[in-house]
Amino acid sequence: MGAHDPRQPLVRSTMLTRGKAQKVTVYLNVDTSSAEGFIYEQVMKFLYEQEVAGATLMRPEEGFGNHHLRHAVTRRSLPVRIEFIDTPEVVQAILPALSEMVTDGLIEMHETTIVNAEKREAPL
Repeated sequence: MGAHDPRQPLVRSTMLTRGKAQKVTVYLNVDTSSAEGFIYEQVMKFLYEQEVAGATLMRPEEGFGNHHLRHAVTRRSLPVRIEFIDTPEVVQAILPALSEMVTDGLIEMHETTIVNAEKREAPL
């Protein structure tokens, strides 16, 4: 697969199906920012624009990372975790741009297996 232009969404013909996929988890602090704004917001916007199969933003109550500072409810800098799952091809295509975005945090990736992926029509 050639280099992907991160400014253009990937073309998705179908939703995820049973079989191999990759799960990516991004660990950040809620207040980690760049000139464009908060990084977690940029990551979620990027994943949406790239039309990944799905992404979830979670706000853990406590955590610590490389800086070894505890981030808890008593601190302003709470942890944030973003997870998404997609095909290995999609993940590999967007990973370089995602890695550039995450200037202070951690990205992990591992192989997973889609057992069931159903799509229900949205209610009116």
